[in-house]
Amino acid sequence: MKTVRFHETGGPEVLVYEEVPDPTPGPGQVLIKVEAVGVNFADVLRRRGDPYPMPSPVPFTLGGEIAGTVEALGEGVSQPAVGTPVYVTCREGGYAQYIVVPAETVVPLPAGISPAEATTLVIQGLTAVFAIKENGRFVKGETVLIEAAAGGVGSFAVQLAKEYGAGKVIAAASSEEKRQFALDLGADAAVDYTDPNWAQVVKDMTGGLGADIILEVAGGQTVFQALDALAPFGRMVVYGMASGEAVQVDPQALVIENQSITGFYIGGYFRRKPELVKAEITELVRLVGQGRLKLPVGTVLPLSEAVKAHQLLEGRKTTGKMVLEPWAV
Repeated sequence: MKTVRFHETGGPEVLVYEEVPDPTPGPGQVLIKVEAVGVNFADVLRRRGDPYPMPSPVPFTLGGEIAGTVEALGEGVSQPAVGTPVYVTCREGGYAQYIVVPAETVVPLPAGISPAEATTLVIQGLTAVFAIKENGRFVKGETVLIEAAAGGVGSFAVQLAKEYGAGKVIAAASSEEKRQFALDLGADAAVDYTDPNWAQVVKDMTGGLGADIILEVAGGQTVFQALDALAPFGRMVVYGMASGEAVQVDPQALVIENQSITGFYIGGYFRRKPELVKAEITELVRLVGQGRLKLPVGTVLPLSEAVKAHQLLEGRKTTGKMVLEPWAV
């Protein structure tokens, strides 16, 4: 089968499209024909060799959001039946035409959702849900500011913040096209967070107070600008570091205005709160089915163009979810 791996860390060019043996399911496993795999910024971090909670031993195959069809069942497995459309979340291995996964991780794909759409639903959708509701401790009527609002997580967060009853949703994005994309999804206002003075713009939009919740993903100096845009008693939820630039924040800077910064990692929810994960996935599917939530599929490329996909994602030239299709030409 065809796969994309990196044999050393570095830029997008280290991704190699190559032939490897077809996998075979063992006891308790399922073989999936991969029809779509999501591309996340976590893939970029692992490829670059940046700090990441999970190891990436070379040669390494990225890809943790997979949708496809059950191809074969291992010993002791009877469901889902061969031919069933499914989606799976895993730690690695999705940049390939086939993948073997534990049977208990395989979820039948809801009717009406394409494989490409399914790759957006779990990681991006749940990240937006938990970042706002759980880590952000959202209260109806609050102002939510979303960095990278045209991206995979941001596209969900804009829609869900409105769905949950935010008083104002402010989309932060780096280009006019991306800001308009977020506005079209329902954001109330948009700001250019490459502008050094964007924090003041946010305060002007909010009567001088700032945002109650900020979803922070850029890292670097943007963190300090976001803190300037944070309201008294505000919560900043850090779920990424797209710039690759680490920063140190003085905790005393949070004291006077009773502000807080919390980290977010979706894997912790899968490990420690599986019932909550299941409930929120069910809710996301319900919202999609009712037409109240758009699945933000953006650029779709063949697996053979994984280098281009990483270049676009790392260069902030994407809107919505980046998806690779292993069987596309």
